Amino acid sequence: MTPSEPNPRVVVGVDGSPSSYAALRWAVRYARLVHGGVEAVHAWSTPAELDWSGLVIDPDFDVDQARERFAEELGAVFGDERPKGLREQLVEGDPSEVLIGFSKGADVLVVGSRGRGGFARAMLGSVSRRCAQHAACPVVVVREDRDHAH
Repeated sequence: MTPSEPNPRVVVGVDGSPSSYAALRWAVRYARLVHGGVEAVHAWSTPAELDWSGLVIDPDFDVDQARERFAEELGAVFGDERPKGLREQLVEGDPSEVLIGFSKGADVLVVGSRGRGGFARAMLGSVSRRCAQHAACPVVVVREDRDHAH
């Protein structure tokens, strides 16, 4: 890499699942190897449900709580020593669409094999599958690391 080339950009999806924690650890190790930066992205959507009067937003949802949970998730992975250059992104929207958007201009997108939902027997979760199919950069899908499972 020459001095005029930008540092590699590693984007990783974090949703609180064990495989997303493994993806985050993988992304940080990879970024160190290539002298890149890591963007940890947590996508949230405001909980809503359909009522007789239309779409109703969950009044108990709190963005500040989502931000605190994201910080706790990063703390669960790294403790008090966050990796140098780690950028945290909390974005409203569908997780797969948000990550696909962040993949534009990234060197690699890293996702866990399964998120918080889904069936245990599924090989890939819906978000990781959509990212693998539609991202604008190479995608690494990381399985849960049994040595660090929470």
